[in-house]
Amino acid sequence: MTWVAAVARLRERREPGVLVTVATVRGHAPRRAGAKLLVGKTETWGSIGGGNIEAVAIDRARELNGVARPEPELMDFALNDKVTGPHGVQCCGGAVTVLLEPLPVVEAVAVFGVGHVGLELARVLARHHLDLHLVDSRPDMLTAERLGVLADAVAQIHVHHTPLLPEEVLGELPPGTHVLIMTHDHAEDAALCDAALRTDGLGSIGLIGSAAKWARFRRRLATEGGHDSAAIDRIKTPIGIPGITGKEPATIALSVAADLLRTFESARS
Repeated sequence: MTWVAAVARLRERREPGVLVTVATVRGHAPRRAGAKLLVGKTETWGSIGGGNIEAVAIDRARELNGVARPEPELMDFALNDKVTGPHGVQCCGGAVTVLLEPLPVVEAVAVFGVGHVGLELARVLARHHLDLHLVDSRPDMLTAERLGVLADAVAQIHVHHTPLLPEEVLGELPPGTHVLIMTHDHAEDAALCDAALRTDGLGSIGLIGSAAKWARFRRRLATEGGHDSAAIDRIKTPIGIPGITGKEPATIALSVAADLLRTFESARS
């Protein structure tokens, strides 16, 4: 498997990895500059030449995989018989610098309801390096033509058409997924809020709507859903940056996206 395919596999599994690249070579070395090795939690793909260089790089990459916010770093290796590494001697006669680039697990976001605001929100979020799940019970909201505005997305887009029970998608989402509920139907929103509170492992939960809508939902979640106040408080509403009061879909979407990005930053700090 090529390192490119392996990166895609780690992304699909939502596992962190470190891409190790031979950055510079002086004199004789096992591999030329540009050789790559991808290091996952338990697997590796590719090679930067074996021996002490590769073993030390793997050790360090595995350490970086366990760091919350790893940064890229360089490692220098002298390849001569006077330098003994933790995994032996390589006496090719040259010197090598390798670059370690962490590939952390990206954030995941699920937007339930791809109407006017949902589509504008998808357009903003699609410009970011994340996994974006778009869920709607209406097939006309998810046509290839309508979602064509996302064709150049940086994000990986996952489309879910769920004509009957969109809340079933919640159980299929990756751990830590941030959920935004903004469907066309208040009954659907209510069912999603209830199901989201019953789904383990989700990230933040946001609901679009007015104070009056939330007051009704809160009562139902407590009386019919049996949720206590602490659980119900997990749902954030209204969503978006306070003080941005515009009603246009693009304005709401920008406000919601900015608030969500702020949530990402807070979780990393």
